[in-house]
Parts: sequence; structure tokens; C-alpha cells
Amino acid sequence: MKIGILALQGAFAEHRRAMERLGAEVCEVRRLRDFRGIDGLILPGGESTVQGKFLREEGLLQPVKEAVEGGMPVFGTCAGLILLAQKIANDPNVYLGTMSVTVCRNAYGRQRGSFRVTSDMGAIKDFPMVFIRAPYIQSAGRGVEVLAQVDGRIVAAREKNMLGMAFHPELTDDLRIHEYFAEMVRRA
Repeated sequence: MKIGILALQGAFAEHRRAMERLGAEVCEVRRLRDFRGIDGLILPGGESTVQGKFLREEGLLQPVKEAVEGGMPVFGTCAGLILLAQKIANDPNVYLGTMSVTVCRNAYGRQRGSFRVTSDMGAIKDFPMVFIRAPYIQSAGRGVEVLAQVDGRIVAAREKNMLGMAFHPELTDDLRIHEYFAEMVRRA
């Protein structure tokens, strides 16, 4: 199993360490040539407008979109969730637009508004969720499975081959969500 991690900006090193701890082969995707031969892709946190700009400049936006639409498993955290969303409530941009969700960017405020809670995500119980300038999912379309809510807001969801969450599992020592994604890749 070979996992690509979008390494243009954001928290890609932490995702890399988590996947390597699980025994996955990992490659950092910075250019189109890096995108070949991978079985799944992680879109990390960071800044979605910067990542979207880099995806366009490096010629990755359309190939990634086509791969996701073709069934490649993808895991987006924070900014990665925003990249996947079909609509951004407080931003006219759309990047990949593959996941039937509407997200609200920076929904919890600035960096000072960052927080940590422990909550369930589907069958994964008591997961430590780290929110940093996080979005949330304002609405989810048909076929989207809501996996977690915090204070009545959707913070994790899955649609077919796409896993998106508002928080940062890579900033914890708990590998259960990365294991969940690895299993998605194995089954694809």
C-alpha cells in the first residue's frame, strides 16, 4: 500500500509519521510526477486557499479530482476537508468539489479559538480531536455518512471513497483514524 500525502503546505509531516507507524509506504506529492502509482491520498490541514493555488499551479487539481471521482480513497483533514467540499459557505472558491458537503471555513475563529475535545467518531470511541482554526460541515448531502458531531456541528463524514474531518488526528498519538483510512485503501 502506497499513500501519497499532499506536501505543498500544511501538516503533512505528521500524517506521514502516522502512516509510516502503520507500516504504509508513503510519498510526498508536490508535483504531478509524484502523484503516480499511489493507492490513496491524504489532503492535510494548512491553509486551503494556499493549497488550492498550489494544486492549480502544479497541474495537480484536475488529476486529483479525476482520481477521487474514479474511486481513489482520499482523507482530508481541516483544509483538506475544505478542498474536498462541493461548496464553501463563506468563500466563493471551490477546489476539488468532490464531496457532497457544504463547509464553513474558520468556523471556530482564529488561532486563539483552537481547542481539544474527546468524542466518538463512528465506531471509534473516545478519540482526542484537535481543532485549529477549524471548519465544520454545515450540511451533508444524500449518501454522506455523518461520523462525528461536536456541539451539534458535523466534524467528520464519509462519502464513498472520501473521508473528511474538521479536526487533526495527526496531532495526536492515536492512530485509529489513520488505521480506518488505511483499511479504506486496502478495500479499494
